[in-house]
Amino acid sequence: MPKYLLIMRGTDESNAAMMANIDEMMATTRQFIEEMVKAGVLLAAEGLDDPGRGVVVDFSGEAPVVTDGPYGETKELFGGFFLLDVASRQEAVEWAKRVPAAPGSKIEVRRVPGSHEVPQVAE
Repeated sequence: MPKYLLIMRGTDESNAAMMANIDEMMATTRQFIEEMVKAGVLLAAEGLDDPGRGVVVDFSGEAPVVTDGPYGETKELFGGFFLLDVASRQEAVEWAKRVPAAPGSKIEVRRVPGSHEVPQVAE
């Protein structure tokens, strides 16, 4: 079965709305995770730390440049993910539609290619 990554993307506004109701959001998210576990589709799920605590490694110059925090012009940031093992893209989309997300958030659905799909280096 193919794997799909549900990438949680939020804005400053949707993240603030989520934090305003964090206890309710956490309870709803735990219930959603339990549903995916019972259905046998959840492989992994993680949330990400505040983007201000991260760094960006930029490879646009001759040498990599490390900068604290996210890009200033970023309007949406990845907040976490669910990795699912489902039968189809449509099934992944159906799970994505059920993610407990704050208004203004988005869930990006991306297929994870299998190892047999990655180009091999000829020896």
